[in-house]
Amino acid sequence: MSGARVKPWQDGDPAPAELVAGIQARRPGGEMIGIDRVLLRSVPLATGWNGLLGRVRAEFTLDLALRELIMCRVAVLNGAEFEWNVHRPAYLAAGGTEAKCAALLEDGIAPIFDPAEAALLTLTDQSTRHVAVGAEVIETLKHLFGEEQTVEAVATVAAYNMVSRFLVALAI
Repeated sequence: MSGARVKPWQDGDPAPAELVAGIQARRPGGEMIGIDRVLLRSVPLATGWNGLLGRVRAEFTLDLALRELIMCRVAVLNGAEFEWNVHRPAYLAAGGTEAKCAALLEDGIAPIFDPAEAALLTLTDQSTRHVAVGAEVIETLKHLFGEEQTVEAVATVAAYNMVSRFLVALAI
């Protein structure tokens, strides 16, 4: 994190104790990571971010392995190394495989992914690269996952594009 473009928040710097505790509660072992410390430079941002991303990570009904798959693909497409390094292990812990991680690094969608995963990767690729997503992609997702999880998939892609853009812009 030494190359971050803004000075990260340090233990002892001013911040609402309940916000710091909430961020720590989302992290394994309560250990804040680089993005948390940069976000804490803006209390309103850190508050909203922690709430939104906490819900995406912990409360959506779309399977965690599928959400982590999306998060990893967004990280790859946007060149967000920090994001990849955080979500790759989380994807593996949720049931992903090393072979699928390797396939995420390639252009296109490898045949190693099942139809549901391929549909989510198509969504991720289109939304991340072009913003617009084809109607047929959404229809396929609705058929595979229903409307609630389709909305959650789209929101996961959007949220983690926000994350990667923040990370890359500030060199976290």
